[in-house]
Amino acid sequence: MRSISRILRPCLLPIVAFALLVVLASLASACPTCKDALAESDPARQNIVRGYFYSILFMLSMPFTIFTALSAYFYYEVRKARKQKLNATANGESLAQEANGFAEATMAAGR
Repeated sequence: MRSISRILRPCLLPIVAFALLVVLASLASACPTCKDALAESDPARQNIVRGYFYSILFMLSMPFTIFTALSAYFYYEVRKARKQKLNATANGESLAQEANGFAEATMAAGR
């Protein structure tokens, strides 16, 4: 008997939460305005419901759109900085090679 209560104790909270969810689901089926508007076939009310639908989609898409835009911006900024650093390194090496070549040419001319 004691071992059964140890097994059921961790499962009790999820079971009670699920039971409450099932019982209260009919109360939270939709917002009253949308529910009433869908019940009637008035085109004006259906347009209001359509407006709610698109405004919710717009609001839900904004965090993803902003995150994507900022990520793309930072990605291109990092690529640009790496390219500039690579170009500066390549130019620095070519300048160093030219300086070495000039020094060697001057030494050869001075002999």
